[in-house]
Amino acid sequence: MTTKELKHLRITLEARETELQTLLRDREVIAVNLSADMLDQIQHAQEREMAIGNLERASARWSEVRTALQAIKHGTFGICHDCEEEISMKRLAAVPWTTSCLRCREAADRRQSPIQNVIEEPFPNAA
Repeated sequence: MTTKELKHLRITLEARETELQTLLRDREVIAVNLSADMLDQIQHAQEREMAIGNLERASARWSEVRTALQAIKHGTFGICHDCEEEISMKRLAAVPWTTSCLRCREAADRRQSPIQNVIEEPFPNAA
């Protein structure tokens, strides 16, 4: 990876970090809204749950971005944590906070949710 590419990725990560910090500061979306109407209460509860989920995802992503920025500072950015090979620039451009190369990520995904091969058999002919 060239110095120019690394600088571009660092700027991208810093911009994403700023976006996420702003998002995480806005916690008004999880405020409890009391209403006499039961349907409004249900809708507010669903909106609150969705907002909490969004905040949790943003917090996890913020942590990943911060880890990537630290890796840049330590000179370990762009190295797969699993196989210790270089992560492709194409992957880093798409997901700059990644810690795994595509091959290792796909292998981890297969381990987490194995796809069952189901052979479909035709319906027997009704006679």
